[in-house]
Amino acid sequence: MFVVTVDQRSSRTDRDRVPDVLAAYADVPTVRPFDRTAGDELQAVFDDAAAVVPVALDLASSGHWSVGIGVGGVDLPLPETTRAGRGQAFENAREAVEAAKRDRRRFRVVGASPWTAHAQTAAALLLDTMSSRSDAGREAVALMRTGVPQTVAASSLSITPQAMSARLQAAGWDVQLPGEALVAAALDAATLDTGMADR
Repeated sequence: MFVVTVDQRSSRTDRDRVPDVLAAYADVPTVRPFDRTAGDELQAVFDDAAAVVPVALDLASSGHWSVGIGVGGVDLPLPETTRAGRGQAFENAREAVEAAKRDRRRFRVVGASPWTAHAQTAAALLLDTMSSRSDAGREAVALMRTGVPQTVAASSLSITPQAMSARLQAAGWDVQLPGEALVAAALDAATLDTGMADR
């Protein structure tokens, strides 16, 4: 299992962004959805690495959140509310988010397997690309993530296909999906390595 714990940065001087996260990821496939645990902190439980990775990276690259992914088993049956969950993955997520607050990318992965370090490294490389994007680059990538053809995305931005290509190239769109797949593969390997795939 994968537990994601996120803590809002600069919460004393910023507005409460928890409702934004609850709304933005309401339809993401989770075992237990994002739930406010305390103050400006949220937590969710996933069993699919391919689902957790884009969410966690998106939150970390936004600049508003410290993000920790805990890999491990959970106590079953899981309670109805995420914040009531227990188990190693929850403990690892707590350790991860605290470490993320001291990390320049505000993102950490914690688990027993050495593969969690590989997931961390792959995520760090991708986050460097994501965090350096201009607002125009972020907008272009967000449109491409919806699955529309590049020409349609360009038209919706009222720019030429050539300009769209230039934006996507500058934003590093070509490494986004392969990079996410690499992080997810490392997370999956971490669960298999420690015999936690079915917990």
